[in-house]
This record gives sequence, C-alpha cells and structure tokens, in this order.
Amino acid sequence: MRNEINEIEKMGVLMRYLVLTSTSNAGSGHPTSCLSAVELMTALFFGGNFTYDTRDPKSIYNDRLIFSKGHAAPLFYSLWVGAGVFPLPEMHTLRAFGSRVEGHPTLTFPYTDVATGSLGIGLSNGVGMAMVAKYLDGTDAQTYVLLGDGEMAEGSNWEAAQLAAYYKLGNLTAIIDVSRLEQTGPTMFGWDLRGYSDKFRSFGWDTIIVHDGHDILSVLHAYKKRRGMKKKPVAILARTVKGQGISFLANKEGWHGKALSKPELAQALAELGKVDLGFRKSLPKPEGKQHPHPTLFRKIATEEDQIKIPSFQKGDMIATRQAYGYAITRIEKKYPNLVVMDAGLDNSTFAEVFAHKYPERFFEMFIAEQNMVGVATGMSAMGKMPFVSTFASFLSRAHDQIRMSQYSNANIKFAGSHAGVSMGQDGASQMGLEDISLFRSMIDSVVLYPSDAVSTDKLVEAMARQTGIAYIRLTRAQTPVLYDSDEKFEIGGSKTLLSSTKDEVTIIACGITLHQALKAATLLTLEKVKVRVIDLYSIKPLDISTLEKAAKETKAILTVEDHYKEGGVGEAVASALSGSNIPIHSLFVNKMPRSGSPEALLKYEEIDAEAIVSKVKEILQLSS
Repeated sequence: MRNEINEIEKMGVLMRYLVLTSTSNAGSGHPTSCLSAVELMTALFFGGNFTYDTRDPKSIYNDRLIFSKGHAAPLFYSLWVGAGVFPLPEMHTLRAFGSRVEGHPTLTFPYTDVATGSLGIGLSNGVGMAMVAKYLDGTDAQTYVLLGDGEMAEGSNWEAAQLAAYYKLGNLTAIIDVSRLEQTGPTMFGWDLRGYSDKFRSFGWDTIIVHDGHDILSVLHAYKKRRGMKKKPVAILARTVKGQGISFLANKEGWHGKALSKPELAQALAELGKVDLGFRKSLPKPEGKQHPHPTLFRKIATEEDQIKIPSFQKGDMIATRQAYGYAITRIEKKYPNLVVMDAGLDNSTFAEVFAHKYPERFFEMFIAEQNMVGVATGMSAMGKMPFVSTFASFLSRAHDQIRMSQYSNANIKFAGSHAGVSMGQDGASQMGLEDISLFRSMIDSVVLYPSDAVSTDKLVEAMARQTGIAYIRLTRAQTPVLYDSDEKFEIGGSKTLLSSTKDEVTIIACGITLHQALKAATLLTLEKVKVRVIDLYSIKPLDISTLEKAAKETKAILTVEDHYKEGGVGEAVASALSGSNIPIHSLFVNKMPRSGSPEALLKYEEIDAEAIVSKVKEILQLSS
C-alpha cells in the first residue's frame, strides 16, 4: 500500500507540474481548479480503480470519465499523459489554435467522450452512458463524473440525480470536488459535506464523505468502499482546497481562471519540488464481460402490444405527430442502435407506440427536458441513436444542452410536437414558435417540417440514415394525407404541388400552412390568379435549385409559416435567394398568441388561406 501511495503522490507532482506549466505557457486557464482535484483523479486513474483499453477508446467495456467541471481540462489531459498514451510535449500547445488540447474538453482530444465546459451538463451525460452500459450493452463499465461544488447550484444536476436513482444506476459515480470557492468567491454551502450528502441521499443516492480530499489513503479507501456499493448511484463528497499544493494559491480568492506569470510559475515549481517528467503508469484493462440486460423497468411486450403499423391513403386524416410514433416503430429493425426517450408526453408525441412494442429500447425521462437532452448526448457517445420527443415549446428549455451536444458530434434526432399557434386552445406557453430558429442555428443540423403522414414517415427514416443533429417539427391537428405512400422524400428536397407556365406568385409553405396555401390557391384560381405552391419540408438544408427556378419563373415569392419571423422559413428563403432580384414577402406569427381554436388562431395571426389570398392580391396589386 505504501508503495502504491508513493506512486500516486509522484504522479500527483507530475500532474501539478503539467497543469501549471501548460496554463502559464498558454497565458490563460484555470490552474487552481485543477489543483483541487489532483488527488481525487490520480487515485481514481492510477490506484487500480479505472479500467480502460487505451488501444480501443470506443470499447463498450471501458470505464468512462467525464470532467463536468470542464475548466479543469488541463488536469484531464495530464491524466492521459500520465497513462502513457498522450505525448507530454502537446501539453505546451494548450489553448493554441489547432491544438488537440483546447480550453475545455472537446472531441479533438482522442480520449474525450463528450464536450464539457457549460456547467451542469456532465452528470446528465454520465447518466446516459451508465444507462447504456446497464440496460443496453450489459457491461460492467463504470461511469465517473467529476463535478465542482459551484456547479451543484445548477438544477439540471438534480434532474440527473433523480433519474439516476430511478434507474438504479449502481455503475455511476459522481465525484464532487468541494473546494468551497467558485469564480467570484465562496459557494453557497462552503465545505458543508454533510449538507451535500443529505441532498444526494434525499434523491436516492448512496454517499461517501472524504474529509480530506488530498489524503491519498482516504481517497483510495473511498474508492474501495464505492466498489462494494452496487445498488444505487454513489456520490463521493470530498473536502478539497482550491489551488492545493502551492502556498500562495491554496484557498485564496481571486485566482480563478488566472494563469501564473513567469516569476509566479518559478516560485510555484520551486515549492513543487522534484518532478519525474518520464514517470508513467498504465491503466488496467477491463475484463470484457457482458451480462443479460436487466428487466427492471422493462415491461415485456405482449401480443396486445404488437401494434399494427397502418398504411396511409390520400385524404386520410392523421396528425403528423401520430405518424411519427408509427415511423420510429416501423424502422426499429433497421437500426439496432435506435433508442427512444420522451419527457412525460409519450401519449401526445405518440412515442408510446414504440414504447409498447419495444419497451426495452424506450426510456421515460419524465418532465426534465434539460436532463433528457444531456442523457441523449451521453447515449450518443456510446454509439446509440436517440430519438428524443416532447412539445416543440419545451425543447427551448434545453437550448444549452442541445448547443453543447453539437460539440460532442451527437447523433440525436429531435421531435417537437404541438408546434405553432395551430396547436390551439392551450395557449402561448405550449406553442413552439422559436424551434426552427433554434435548430437551424446548430452546426450541420437538419430541420424538417412535414405536412402529412406519408412525408413524416419517410422523413423520420431519412433522419435515421444520416448522422448528426436532426429536428422534425410535428403538428397537433389531424391533416389530410397529400402524398401517395410510395412518394420519396429526401433531406434537402421539396415538393412542388401546384405549378404551371402561368404562375404569377410562388407560395412557399410547410407543415400546417401548406394546407392553408393549397386552400388559398384554390380560391385564387376562382379569381383567375395562378400560383405555384411548394412544400418546403426540408428547411435546412434547402432545395436551392427549386427556389431559384421559382424565382426565375414567377413574379414574387411569398413564404407562410406558423413560427416567429426571426430565424424561420422566411428568413431562410430570403437568405438563400439573396442574389436574386425577386421580391420576397412573408407571413408569420406576428402577434402575441392567444388561446383559441386552430382556425381562429391561424386567422388571428394572418397565416390562414384568407390572409394568403389577400397578400397575393396585394403583391399583384389586385383589388379584392
């Protein structure tokens, strides 16, 4: 034991050296936030507690380590240097453009599973990884998440905590670095380890208190104790000192996010003493065992659950949200990595169709959308493809988690139902009116808005075929099927439903407003006005060639959408045709939404057939 402690202490000196020198060389970083966690991490990594096949980072048997306190990234990188798998000289490129070691963990570093740095998300990611190991892969892989005490003020951490307890994730460990200091001063609860413990226990976790998080023996004992606690998730609460190991940094305010100057670095290194820059300690490999998947929370599908997937005929009335539920169920056999999760609304999003037929691949996430998206990111990092559904309005609550998922190259498919004012009487709080803008702004995202059951079915599968973030916008109301069941729909496409050589205006719509556009076209025909109608079901990427053709062949373009102007369909089309001289007009949600029938609200917001007719006449300067 003494020899093991000596080796971990020796490794700790190397970790501190790398943290201090790399941040000073970069001229920025968070060295004090790294120093508080050195013993917690070296005892985990090099005390025989963390198993990992460094030749196969994607192995499902590997333990996982997430730095939710992502600003301690230099320590994360240093651990892998100490394990002998990352070159020490690269630490001197910390935070430089093009470096693999960025300011916070990203996937440019080969041993990062999920990008972190926005506090309060890493534990959710860890829950997702632990759920995959326990319920899908059936391995002994453990997931460890390092959190700062400051970020425990984030409510999303407690969303993650309650779900981890519900799913009995005995393979998940949260390591709380309780240093009592955050950026501007003391944290809310200081060094109150018992208080933190009581909170975790009240959420259904087991806890271990470490009164000195810098005493190697105490930390090793905590990890040993944790290995015997397998029924619940475990929180290790360790009293630490921010800036530990350097006298003028330890427990001092005002040093957060500050790198040392050259004279300060020289003083710190003198205090640190002798450093063995060549010291390395390899990680033990996992045993690679798999077990039968737990049946807890998994209802075995019965004959009554074998739901028949309907075929759709033109004119049938069916909501696109219902078609979504059928579609994810239909494609399940083609995509063995597909999982479905919902935030307590599966009977509204129709994810319940999948849940009844494939209960072992459905995860109820309850009314906690931020955690749901964080969990989905963790599952994606483990090779799964989550389909995540809730109301479009409530996805906006998880904007930060969605934003961070793109930096993890997440392969998540989002479904937002009850979009727009057309969802009706429930009122403004339930109406997704910013969702297109939200998802359009994500890197390389796909944004789809089908108008009927056939296009929904085909586009759900198109989402599954491509890798990355994709969003499908769904309507509450039943709408008539417009397309034959063998119609093809590709991402980046569109459908021209009405067209002639005499078209004067092109009406571009999607989803619920497409049906209004078709009604308007019928009314305009009675007045001898010909219009082209395009179903712009793929909002991102756009069908540029079809838009350009319409711009050349008609006098004006009118976009109609059940969404706010900012970031919506109108702005997308205007941007795509910015090089054209064609006049572009837009109808969109422009008033404070109210409760009412879908018909009343579409009329109130001036995006119904009557408003479209009026706008076309205005464009053509025709009298009513």
